[in-house]
Amino acid sequence: MNPVTGLRELPPLMRGLVGAYVVSGVTHLVRPQVFEPTIPPQLPKARELVYLSGVAELVCAVGLVNPATRRAAGYASAALLVAVLPANVEMARQAQASVRRRSTPGKQARLAGMLARVPAQWPLIKASLDIARR
Repeated sequence: MNPVTGLRELPPLMRGLVGAYVVSGVTHLVRPQVFEPTIPPQLPKARELVYLSGVAELVCAVGLVNPATRRAAGYASAALLVAVLPANVEMARQAQASVRRRSTPGKQARLAGMLARVPAQWPLIKASLDIARR
């Protein structure tokens, strides 16, 4: 399997998702402390959950690129996006609270990005399911 060929076979939105999974997955593994505050306090072992989600993102990225595993990876990707939605909502909530405490252009830009992430997950979930159903 040639990963470049496999990547080219994907629609542009899915290529972007693969890239986002790779960057985010590596960041989860290298700097887990960035994501730990987004883990709901009811869930145990925040650091382990951050590592797990990072590995899941990398597995989905590889699976989406490989035509032999693309169907399963599409379903797994949709499930992963649903699973991390609460963390993205929490990140947006935290960014909003930070702006309320002391607004700066950087904090406002972060808030805008975090707010945009939440509804952006729906087309990514749909695209993941579309890939799985091909």
